[in-house]
Amino acid sequence: MSVVSVNKNNFDQEVLSSAQPVLADFWASWCGPCRMLSPIVDEVAEEKSGSVKVVKINVDEEPELAQQYGVMSIPTLILFKNGQVVSTSVGVHPKADILKMLG
Repeated sequence: MSVVSVNKNNFDQEVLSSAQPVLADFWASWCGPCRMLSPIVDEVAEEKSGSVKVVKINVDEEPELAQQYGVMSIPTLILFKNGQVVSTSVGVHPKADILKMLG
């Protein structure tokens, strides 16, 4: 499954109402660390396809969502299960750490 771009219009449907856990990547195009993390997130999306949905949220385009979830610096990964935040990770982390976060 490929990564889904999410905005405030489809956030509830794609993230909060998802039957499977959702890993949300809050990022921006100008952010160097975000560009470093992006291919890792893409790999996780491929490996966990079917068990975890991976979405990306551009904080420049969706500042309300970033503010709603307390995203102060990027990249920030937030894991949602049953519409609830269960884990948050800020900064660039190795793939193994992200997989561990997913359980």
